[in-house]
Amino acid sequence: MSPDREPNDGMLGDEEYFESSKSEAKVFDANVLHEPMSVLPTAEPLLYGPSHPVSDAMQDMQNKRRGCVLVTEDGTSATPLLGIFTERDVLRRIVGRGRNPATLPLREVITRDPECLPLEATVAWVLNKMALGGFRHVPIVDDGGRPVFVVSVRDVVQFLVDFFPRDVLNMPPEFGADKTRTREGA
Repeated sequence: MSPDREPNDGMLGDEEYFESSKSEAKVFDANVLHEPMSVLPTAEPLLYGPSHPVSDAMQDMQNKRRGCVLVTEDGTSATPLLGIFTERDVLRRIVGRGRNPATLPLREVITRDPECLPLEATVAWVLNKMALGGFRHVPIVDDGGRPVFVVSVRDVVQFLVDFFPRDVLNMPPEFGADKTRTREGA
């Protein structure tokens, strides 16, 4: 421990930091695709009822940095999923049509009965839905069709980055900045 720190101040010294950052290397192979979705970094879904104004959903999406909200009959996870409202819907169904989100209820712009996956599905199934359906968000539901969470492309990318952190996160500040440049023309 460094002499200029109080004991137990929550900060790690150099040696402690590097020791704590060493972990077992993750192996990326076909078995990873058969992992349950619980390995993905997800968050609880933003839930709304069908009569809520679109502007509230858009504000929540912006504030919480989410790409969608899920719509259930009562706006909670106690009832089955009715639909999904995404950033893409904002562009296509509101902005693209000159509609006012403050006076528009979600029921008029959601994608009803979106394709979902059950909790038991694997990472491969999420990738399948995203790739074949062109989806950036896949709702995950329980046996009763009630929303549990949403998997986003961002979640999948973060999952993949976790396998290759040094290769992805330790890049030079600009593409090509690691190449040797000649002094000609200087």
